[in-house]
Amino acid sequence: MCGIVGIIGTAPVALPIVDALKRLEYRGYDSAGVATLEDGRLTRRRAEGKLRNLERTLLEQPLSGRIGIGHTRWATHGRPNEANAHPHATERLAVVHNGIIENFRELREALVAKGRVFDSETDTEVVAHLVTDLMEGGLDPVAAVAAALPRLKGAFALAFLFAGEPDLLIGARRGAPLAVGHGEGEMFLGSDAMALAPFTDAVTYLEDGDWAVLDRTGARLFDERDRPVQRPRQTSAASALLVDKGHYRHFMAKEIHEQPEVVGRTLSHYIDPATGTIRLPFELPFDPTRLDRITILACGTAYMAGLTAKYWLERFCRLPVDVDVASEFRYREAPMRAGGLTIVVSQSGETADTLASLRYAKALGQHVLAVVNVPTSTMAREADILAPTLAGPEIGVASTKAFTCQLATLACLAIGLGRALGTLDREAETALVAELMAVPGLIVAATRREPAIEAIARTLSHARDVLYLGRGTSYPLALEGALKLKELSYIHAEGYAAGELKHGPIALIDETMPVVVLAPPDAVFEKTVSNLQEVAARGGRIILIGAADAAETAAITADATLAMPPMPPTFTALVYAVPVQLLAYHVAVVMGNDADQPRNLAKSVTVE
Repeated sequence: MCGIVGIIGTAPVALPIVDALKRLEYRGYDSAGVATLEDGRLTRRRAEGKLRNLERTLLEQPLSGRIGIGHTRWATHGRPNEANAHPHATERLAVVHNGIIENFRELREALVAKGRVFDSETDTEVVAHLVTDLMEGGLDPVAAVAAALPRLKGAFALAFLFAGEPDLLIGARRGAPLAVGHGEGEMFLGSDAMALAPFTDAVTYLEDGDWAVLDRTGARLFDERDRPVQRPRQTSAASALLVDKGHYRHFMAKEIHEQPEVVGRTLSHYIDPATGTIRLPFELPFDPTRLDRITILACGTAYMAGLTAKYWLERFCRLPVDVDVASEFRYREAPMRAGGLTIVVSQSGETADTLASLRYAKALGQHVLAVVNVPTSTMAREADILAPTLAGPEIGVASTKAFTCQLATLACLAIGLGRALGTLDREAETALVAELMAVPGLIVAATRREPAIEAIARTLSHARDVLYLGRGTSYPLALEGALKLKELSYIHAEGYAAGELKHGPIALIDETMPVVVLAPPDAVFEKTVSNLQEVAARGGRIILIGAADAAETAAITADATLAMPPMPPTFTALVYAVPVQLLAYHVAVVMGNDADQPRNLAKSVTVE
């Protein structure tokens, strides 16, 4: 979501803060700002839109302060304009904030009654006025923040800069990530290690409820009860070099084409190629034979990965699997039997709803396994077991390589659990592993269909509505395809189980409706053929993604056919994800949309 950077430095910090914020652009944002101390006085520069607008402002009106905070904002309260951009400030302090202050209205009313004047529509400005009010009541900055934090409800990461305090920054974390960076005579705050990488590789991650007082000599950490605590200092592996697009037009295109490499890397983490078996890189802290149910919790694209894994887990492990949208699950008070297995899936490992669901499951005695791409994330630290995906940094907001690496990880987990349960024998395991090991090469073959996909995209870009259909593991992929098209092109799209076509969606079919059908040659292909014929009979414009002879076998004439490489049926979702992603990407490019940062979207959703 929003990005936070703070520096206590030995040279002017405004431009280094902006450079660090550029490393967080992938999160999505709509305005940006910096505050520093100029001769002890708070001075701000803010701008609507991209960071280049803030850079232009700083070149015209430079700042020389050696301590400062910066922010990229993704609007939650108030329009995305300069007045609502962070940092928000009073005469005593400036603050930047990631998250939502849920009780800001009642706090604001109380502060207005005391004569405080607000300049923005945001919930964040309440924090600035609340701490200022406490300071005017006689508290020093540290005591004022300590007194204010318990009065805030919601999820947040905060960074404070105080007038007249050239050696003091305060950071606080509840629900949203925040890290402390350690330097020589310098200290740093950041939303994640990637933002801090140009300055230091020595990082301390704040635990939930922690707050930190930074000066030039180091950091003092306190927990939510204001007790001094020690948190481990870690060496960050984040590169100090900005990830670049290479020769690609967008990060998304680059990340789609990185999938053979990163899926292969992820598979090699779980597969022993010498024996053709799964080698889980962790010990299970429970007896898998005592499991009677598995629960998968995730949001967005990670939820689609969980839906796909349900097919594999139920088939290989012979256990019932529940897959839930975490934002709904956390409020349902779902019964969970102690000793069960809950799998949470998240690219960032910080997704607020999924993290809350993880904690709910742990409170009920579930064993929790986290499938995440960031091994230092909150979910990775709080789960009982970490199953990392090795996608590397994903900059494009619409997930591509993280999704396929989630699928690869979940496929390996399903096989490994099946073997541990005794529901898969060694021969079956070896055959499935062989199929997985072929996937990276098949993804390469799928990317070579890009010219044909681009041609299809030019036609699809004129549609107002698009229907995606699939059966088996192609059903979650149909949902994912529709989601990708919505995210990138802003065209309305829906994904359906193909067998549900006659139960309602068939009413939409006419000669103007493009229907993308995912039809790999699997056990349900013949059933999918009958759905293809239903669409064809009503004049629907079929875009068929399947084997080279799929249209001939189905005895239909498609508007476009995308011939996929021959492959065994079990893990087609990993390969068929590629044309789904490329189709959405090229539609966006044809329409002139920003494929890396679609409107209104954020990469890491750390608020509800």
